[in-house]
Amino acid sequence: MFDHVILNVSNYAGAKEFYSAALAPLGLEPSEADGYCGYGSFYITERSPIGGSTHVAFTAPDEQAVAAFHRAALGAGGTDNGHPGPRPEIAEGYYAAFVLDLDGNNIEAVLHH
Repeated sequence: MFDHVILNVSNYAGAKEFYSAALAPLGLEPSEADGYCGYGSFYITERSPIGGSTHVAFTAPDEQAVAAFHRAALGAGGTDNGHPGPRPEIAEGYYAAFVLDLDGNNIEAVLHH
């Protein structure tokens, strides 16, 4: 269901220390790259807004589903935050659409080619 979740934090080092300790008993080890610290499909990064914009990405089966997600979310009152299309700046073969939900959370549908 979920591809990944990103939490914005105000203190990267402190959050990394906290999550590394809290998630170690669950067998999740930290992995860092490009300002993100990941634990499996859960990531933290230091950026704004803090505590008000969770990023949740759902796995899509194909490009048509990504586009359908985008249309349906906009139709339900969401705000466009990135039209359906390739995102080579994120990763090769990354195809996604982004919508802000009614509370400003960034919801994504993503396909990895």
